Amino acid sequence: MHWRSEFPILERCTYLISNSLGAMPRGVYDSMRSYGDAWSTLGVRAWGDGWWDLSGQVGDKIAPLMGAPAGSVLVQQNASIANSILFSGMDFSDPARDKVVICDMDFPSDVYVLRRWLPEHMRIHTVKSHDGITIDTDELLDAIDERTRLVSLSHVLFKSAYIMPADAIVAKAYAVGAQVILNGYHSVGVIPVDVSANGIDFYVGGVLKWLCGGPGGVFVYVRPDLLKTIEPRVTGWFAHQNPFAFELEQPALREDIYRLMTGTPGIASLYAIQPGVDIIAAVGVNAIRAKSIRQTSLLIELADRAGYEVVSPRETAERGGTVTVNPPHAYEVSRELLARNIVIDYRQNAGIRIAPHFYNSDDEIQLVMDAIAQILADESWRRHLAGRSFVT
Repeated sequence: MHWRSEFPILERCTYLISNSLGAMPRGVYDSMRSYGDAWSTLGVRAWGDGWWDLSGQVGDKIAPLMGAPAGSVLVQQNASIANSILFSGMDFSDPARDKVVICDMDFPSDVYVLRRWLPEHMRIHTVKSHDGITIDTDELLDAIDERTRLVSLSHVLFKSAYIMPADAIVAKAYAVGAQVILNGYHSVGVIPVDVSANGIDFYVGGVLKWLCGGPGGVFVYVRPDLLKTIEPRVTGWFAHQNPFAFELEQPALREDIYRLMTGTPGIASLYAIQPGVDIIAAVGVNAIRAKSIRQTSLLIELADRAGYEVVSPRETAERGGTVTVNPPHAYEVSRELLARNIVIDYRQNAGIRIAPHFYNSDDEIQLVMDAIAQILADESWRRHLAGRSFVT
């Protein structure tokens, strides 16, 4: 728990929302000062002093946390951009492969982008959850057939924290000649991930949650042997083999991971990302996972004692870092928790998401569950009946 002192917000509130935005490491202050110093003292020369390659350098820091080799991970600004680059570069022309498999528990933004990029002849097959928590593995694997071009799913479902069977998904897709892209926003940094071991094609995740890297950082992994097969229509001068030639004709794309670059990156966020990634690497994902299992199990135990519905998997192997509990008047209770400086969030048709990270104590787990009971008992939730909103 000596890591707590590295996260200033923990001194001011009970912060249990790392599934939405990880706590900011104290080192971000120094990192951002380094950015400011480079800009103020080097000016434009900072590009040659490290800025130009920073997206790939930060990607290389993230790569070991997901079992990826150096040079296979690149940082973009958000998942919609990253997905657009990948989808725009995929070949969907084979009429015999006109199917994309998703599920109804995926994060909507991923599906919005996918729908925009698919040609008219492509069709989406949506595997639906029966319980609002999980996706039936047999149904999902049966949906992946010889007509499937792409499987696009979340690795960990954002509402329930159900861990999808990534290895089985990849194995079935390969057996029928399909490709797989997974969204790793709720996985990397809180559960072990090894993209090299399962041979997945593409993996897109964010740093703002479990990697404590803040907004503006998304990492994109492409299996190295597939990189040259991607011909992105979403591109920019950073992807050009000779960017300073300033040619107006069809660009010759780079052959390394910078093939997926667009225009000038957000350098400030690339500085802000690094302290959190460094801390996660130092703590170790296996240690983080062990503590997460213990604390999420405690949350479920306390919710069961209180009689609250649990909208997350009970099997530890199937559960990510979040427990969603659904007490009576869950939305109003969530607003009162925030008013009491206990930071959680609420998702419609799910409940209150509680997400302890390695820097949280068991006392904080007990505190949030006791607070829910108190709020229901004293009926302070009633003051939040008006002005219902789903934004934390």
